[in-house]
Amino acid sequence: MEVTELSPATLVFLDHAFLVAHTALIFFNLFGWAWRRTLRLNLLSIFLTAGSWVAFAPWYGLGYCPCTDWHWQVKWALGQTDLPNNYLTYLFDAWTGIAVSDEFAFRLAWGALLPALALSVWLNLKGRRSGKKKEKQTSQRPPAPCE
Repeated sequence: MEVTELSPATLVFLDHAFLVAHTALIFFNLFGWAWRRTLRLNLLSIFLTAGSWVAFAPWYGLGYCPCTDWHWQVKWALGQTDLPNNYLTYLFDAWTGIAVSDEFAFRLAWGALLPALALSVWLNLKGRRSGKKKEKQTSQRPPAPCE
């Protein structure tokens, strides 16, 4: 089924769902490393995001995001055609009314994702090391005396 075959109500729902989900994904990529429970998932999410930005570059250009592409298809079906090339450009305007250039948004995206990636990798490696240390410490304890 093509996006254009969907009902207007479904398209409006998808538009809002993409706005919320894609924004949540961006925040998760930037801050998901802060909680131990989401640390590994954060690293995977960042790798998939950066991977799509780079892997699809020969066909769609550096920074291509399937989520943005799908959201734009919904917006085009709703008749919204004057959309920026960068999702952050759109978010700045949609959430704050501030107009930023695609170039600024592109640099901001990479400038924010790369430190988040480095931090997530570091914390994941640190967690593995501390897990191995705890394992060694518990295996080296003398057995408890029997009474």
